[in-house]
Parts: sequence; structure tokens; C-alpha cells
Amino acid sequence: MTLRGDYSRAAADFSVEQDWSAYRGADHALFQRLVERQSKLVPRYACPEWIEAIAGLDTDGRIPRFDEVSKKLRARTGWEIVAVPGLIPDEAFFTHLAARRFPVTVWLRKPEEFDYIVEPDVFHDFFGHVPLLFDPVYADHLHEYGKGGLKAMRLDAVKMLARLYWYTIEFGLIKTESGIRAYGAGLLSSGGELPYCVVDPNPRRTDFELEKALRTDYQIDRYQTTYFVIDSFDQLMRDTAPDFTPIYEKLRALPALSP
Repeated sequence: MTLRGDYSRAAADFSVEQDWSAYRGADHALFQRLVERQSKLVPRYACPEWIEAIAGLDTDGRIPRFDEVSKKLRARTGWEIVAVPGLIPDEAFFTHLAARRFPVTVWLRKPEEFDYIVEPDVFHDFFGHVPLLFDPVYADHLHEYGKGGLKAMRLDAVKMLARLYWYTIEFGLIKTESGIRAYGAGLLSSGGELPYCVVDPNPRRTDFELEKALRTDYQIDRYQTTYFVIDSFDQLMRDTAPDFTPIYEKLRALPALSP
């Protein structure tokens, strides 16, 4: 896959300046259209923690200024946003997370990509990921994931750990008093898969099991056929706390599971 971002001005850690002034009026209008579409869906399908957090992130009809949001994040959970040109290498990504810096892409999709985009853009990264960084337990989990990612690189286990990210941070579901809701960024930023993952009878919704998540392959070009459901972010933190080293060794001898 050819990466779309401009990497020519990236620093060694792949960070760039957001250059907010470079966004055109059409960019802000498109971002707001995306926000408006999802805003009609999230009250019914998003988890309460995400809904509470997004209420404090009024974009005022414009692409957010990362530095302004980072001030709020640092005060709440010690996190900040770091602008990046697009997808970045594993080591850079994990290093940022381990330092409580969440990489957010600076470019926005084209109007013809309104419903689907292959690479994550600023709307996916900001609208989907950033709100839950205000939740202390979730924020701590993502911090630990970053440290675990650097360890997984040393153990040649990034592929397994990436499956965990996919089935939790990107496409995770959570049980609430109102029923199953979405917390994964890939769901919260999708106009089609957000309602599908909660109410459609076709996909399998299974209780979260760490080893099963680490073994299960995923599909990137269609709605998921399997979703893992956690009881709470406390459970996610607790279940991913053990040392993964012996788990990786155990799973290497087992075949991957079909999604």
C-alpha cells in the first residue's frame, strides 16, 4: 500500500507540525459533515465513556487544533496528541504510546471517500481515538499497550499483539447498562459499521479472551464477522496485565484462528 501522507518533513520520530492554517474551508466543512453523520449515531451505539468525553471536545465546525486538545488531555490523563503524516512504523508508534503521546494523522480524506477510507485520516484518528484518552483506565491501558508493543518487537510477536489492538482499540465492544456498545475507534468513526456491530444479527459477539484475540486473524476490507466484548475497561486492563512472554511462546505452536 502506498502511503498518502507527506513524510518529507517528518522528524526522526515521524512527528510533524500540524500546520492548522493549511486546512481550507472545504476541509473544515467536510470534517464537520463527518462529525454530523456520526453524531446522529453515537448516542445509540457508543459507550457512555466516549459520549461523555466527546461532549468536552467541541470542534466548533473545524478540524481541531491538536495543541489545544493536548492541553486538556495533559491535565486529565497525562496524554497529548502528536501530529504524524499518516501510518508510521511500529517502533515509532509504540514509542509514542509508551510516552503517552497518541499519533494523529494530519490529512483529511477526499469527499469521494466520505463513507470509506483505506488509511486512517484525521477524522478517524481524532473522532475515533482521542475522546477515550480522557478516560483514566482506558488511557492507562493504551500506555501499557505501547510498552508491550516495544517488548513484542524484541520477541518477534508484533503480529499477535496487532490482533489485540484490532479487536479492542479499533473494533472493540463493551457491555453497558443499556446493552452492548462500541468503544473501538474503527467503529465510532464508521457510518455503516457502527450500527452494524451493535444490532445486526450476523456477526459473532463473543466475550473477550486474551489468547483467542491474540490468535484471531482479522479482515481490513469489510465489516468484521467477529467482535470481542469486554465487561469494562477495568477488565481490559486486568486481563492484559500479565507478562505476555509465555503466552506468545504458547501461541506460536498453535494455528491462527479464522475471523
